[in-house]
Amino acid sequence: MTTRGEGATRAVTAGLLLAAGSGSRLGTPKALVEFRGERLVDRGVRLLHDGGCHPVVVVLGAAVAQVRGAVAVRNPRWRSGMGSSLRTGLGALPGDARHVVIALVDQPFIGPRAVERLIGAARDGASVAVATYGGAPRNPVLIAREHFEEVAALATGDVGARPFLRAHPELVVTVPCDDVGDPADIDTPADLSALRAR
Repeated sequence: MTTRGEGATRAVTAGLLLAAGSGSRLGTPKALVEFRGERLVDRGVRLLHDGGCHPVVVVLGAAVAQVRGAVAVRNPRWRSGMGSSLRTGLGALPGDARHVVIALVDQPFIGPRAVERLIGAARDGASVAVATYGGAPRNPVLIAREHFEEVAALATGDVGARPFLRAHPELVVTVPCDDVGDPADIDTPADLSALRAR
């Protein structure tokens, strides 16, 4: 019998990094962008590992990359948007993963403590947990396996888990993360320059 506790929860919480886009406004796939001596894809994998996720699955598409410390899967339909990448990633998770923490490759200042807090919320009974900053829900997001099928069904076009979260506000546990990260993302060269200058 599996005991309810940190070791048991951490052992079955997978990480999922969505990194398939072409970075059309940036001019290059975000996964391969160097940020403080590290590719964003590697930084994202480290975020999830350091936060307590094992294993970590990375969904690639526009970029081809070797990724250490993660299982890389390719979304052949990456051009259709984030929804297909989320479906691809959920389908690639191991069967014993009770939860997944989903992160995006273009938010380099999200801290591993945010991931830890989401896993802690799951340990306390949450089946859906969302990191918030300034009271606003952002990423990462934790979702229990019991919801994977519906999350995948609602993820279409360039949206990921948001339709599911909006459809089930009663399930969502918000987890304040203002003190452990910043959700600023990289969409344009100006965004990248601004974050590099911090």
